[in-house]
Amino acid sequence: MKDIRQPNDRELAQTLILALPLAEASAKIREGGPVDEEEDYALPLWAGVIPLRLTPQPAEADARLGKGIAMPSYAEEYRRRVKGEE
Repeated sequence: MKDIRQPNDRELAQTLILALPLAEASAKIREGGPVDEEEDYALPLWAGVIPLRLTPQPAEADARLGKGIAMPSYAEEYRRRVKGEE
C-alpha cells in the first residue's frame, strides 16, 4: 500500500485483534485533526479527516400504531442541528 506507512514494532506490540459477538456497542469520539507521531510528518503521505454527518430522514410511525393517532409536530418537524449552524 503506497498511501500508508507500515506499522513499527512498538505499534504492532500495542495492537490486539479480537472477534466477539456484539449485543451492544459504544464508541469514543474525539474532535480535532489527526495526531501523528512526529517522525510521520517527514513522510510524503496524506493525513487528515473525512468529516461525516448524520442526516435524519422523515419520521415513520410504528406499523402497529392505532389508526387516527397523529404524528406530533416535534417528530414531523425534527431537524438535527449541525455544530456551528443555528
